[in-house]
Amino acid sequence: MAADALAIIPGAVLRNLADKLYEKRKNAALEIEGIIKQLSTAGEHDKIAAVIGLLTSDFAMSPQANHRKQGGLIGLAAVTVGLTSEAAQHLELIVPPVLNAFLDQDSRVRYYACEALYNIAKVVRGDFIIYFNKIFDALCKLSADSDANVQSAAHLLDRLVKDIVTESDQFSIEEFIPLLRERMNVLNPYVRQFLVGWITVLDSVPDIDMLGFLPDFLDGLFNMLSDNSHEIRQQADAALSEFLQEIKNSPNVDYGRMAEILVRRAGSDDEFTRLTSITWINEFVKLGGEQLVPYYADILGAILPCISDEEEKIRVVARETNEELRAMKSDQTEGFDIGAILIIAERELNSEHEATRIEALHWFSTLLLRNRTEFLGYLEGIFEPLLNALSDPSDAVVLLVLEVHARIAEEPHHFHHLVSYLIHTFHNNHVLLERRGALIVRRLCVLLGAEKVYREFSTILEKEGDLDFASTMVQALNLILLTSAELAELRSLLKKSLVDSRGKDLFLSLYPSWCHSPMATISLCLLAQAYNHASSVIQSLGEEDINVKFLVQLDKLIRLLETPVFAYLRLQLLEPGKHTWLLKTLYGLLMLLPQQSAAFKILRTRLKTVPFSENLKRTSSANPYSQILQVTEDGNRNQDTPNYSAINFLFRLQQFESMQQQHRDHLKNQLQSRKSASATVLTQEIQRYEESHSSSVPEISRPPSRASRVIS
Repeated sequence: MAADALAIIPGAVLRNLADKLYEKRKNAALEIEGIIKQLSTAGEHDKIAAVIGLLTSDFAMSPQANHRKQGGLIGLAAVTVGLTSEAAQHLELIVPPVLNAFLDQDSRVRYYACEALYNIAKVVRGDFIIYFNKIFDALCKLSADSDANVQSAAHLLDRLVKDIVTESDQFSIEEFIPLLRERMNVLNPYVRQFLVGWITVLDSVPDIDMLGFLPDFLDGLFNMLSDNSHEIRQQADAALSEFLQEIKNSPNVDYGRMAEILVRRAGSDDEFTRLTSITWINEFVKLGGEQLVPYYADILGAILPCISDEEEKIRVVARETNEELRAMKSDQTEGFDIGAILIIAERELNSEHEATRIEALHWFSTLLLRNRTEFLGYLEGIFEPLLNALSDPSDAVVLLVLEVHARIAEEPHHFHHLVSYLIHTFHNNHVLLERRGALIVRRLCVLLGAEKVYREFSTILEKEGDLDFASTMVQALNLILLTSAELAELRSLLKKSLVDSRGKDLFLSLYPSWCHSPMATISLCLLAQAYNHASSVIQSLGEEDINVKFLVQLDKLIRLLETPVFAYLRLQLLEPGKHTWLLKTLYGLLMLLPQQSAAFKILRTRLKTVPFSENLKRTSSANPYSQILQVTEDGNRNQDTPNYSAINFLFRLQQFESMQQQHRDHLKNQLQSRKSASATVLTQEIQRYEESHSSSVPEISRPPSRASRVIS
């Protein structure tokens, strides 16, 4: 076959085709073109095939000098030009050696390969499509070629191929997409520009549905948004903006697969990528409808962290998306997975950003409100994290946590669990009790009812084994009771303890636990206007009860007596004859205060204003209960509630004294333990001291023995 070709092509032409000079090679190619035209006209395609084989084996793929290869490539292009409309039947012989030349180490060979393929493509146009995938692969590599001339030639060829593809009806997008997908994560900037260019061109062709294949290369486009080159970022953004616009106008979009990609990209370190991702998610939430229901949890996991993003634009879009998502109403039948959403919300409770934690809690509230039954089914796994969130450093977070707990606590056992946990937490974290105790208790009282909350606290604290903590906790609850506006109704109810059954029940409910603190007990009696009993409690106090802690609490109470909460008590001092036990109680408190203290001066000043013009009743100090009527103290009989049964204050005093005795015994045991520990430590120190000194005492310093003294 080679012999046939040599007979067809003159030897001088073949020599010029392999010449170092480009002009000679070009002239030889023109002569070959003329010969091929004659053969084509004569229909001698076998001879044409022989010529192509000769140009391929002896020139284009020759292992000899590169100008011989270049001549072969020019010759193959000339053959194609000479064949014109009949070139298609010989493409399988012409194109492969040209494509092979793209891999040559010599940049000039690669350049002439681009030129040859360009001339071939111009002739065959649409018939060229069958080699598109191979040509695309070659162009992708050439776009990043190290030689600028090769890059320039490749760009010209690329534009021609794009023109051919856009006008062809034989192009297969299904076969092309895998090629595109494989290359989308390439980092080379030239290749990225090449790929974005092809995506943009193909998307502009009406007959090619690039939107349907968008999930296959969407991640790659988002990856380009963080490229170092501003131009590439701009091109990728432009392509994405165009696709987003198409999505808005298209009735059939695969939101699910793309949602997964967007969720990943929303966590990108690159700010522009995050903004674009969250913007797409925002549109998807508005457009996706039921398609997105199975992806709600993933989407939520992406937008909650973005709510606290450093970039304001991202925060704004994330908040809007979160509100849109929370406003949607879905049920289990649509694939709505409440468990997955709760896992995300629980995870974000540990976020370092307050705004994210707050939005996570809003989700707990929303789900509890709409899907209470399903929510409670997952409660075992999320109750502990919700309780731990009560220790959050943010007041806003704590208030929201309490709202969630209040909704959960509609069931009695959950309410008991909540209060028990709070007491346990305060027990282990006294700082939290000091800083947040009032906030937590007051908010719970607003949400669940003050009486209900205080009754539960009292019931649990009554059985508290740690007496020191019980006393501290009761003092805290008592201070909240006396000072908080939210507990005004509870104070009003306690004031009726001697005349109303509800007030009495509340008093009796609080009293056992309030006995842990003498000052809390006295405060409770003052609120309940049980002045006779308050006086008895004061009289029952022993020497060991009057300590620094007691005096600090007493100081607080004296100052509280000057607040509006106890205005009724101060007004009762205008009738000292009617409220003898009140006077005795206040004087009892005065006697316990050191004279140099500010509280002593405050209370003494107040008592000096009492009008003593009436003859005051004298009360027996031996038995303070001898003059108490069954129904009331201080002679106030309840006329309106005939079925009201009196409080057994004698029993309550015994209850108080019993509790205080437990505290005294506990204090003694503590002191003994400390003394024993101190004594043990001291003994050990002495022993160590004696051992260290006895071993180091020199022989001469020891006193002489009796025997030695006798000898001397």
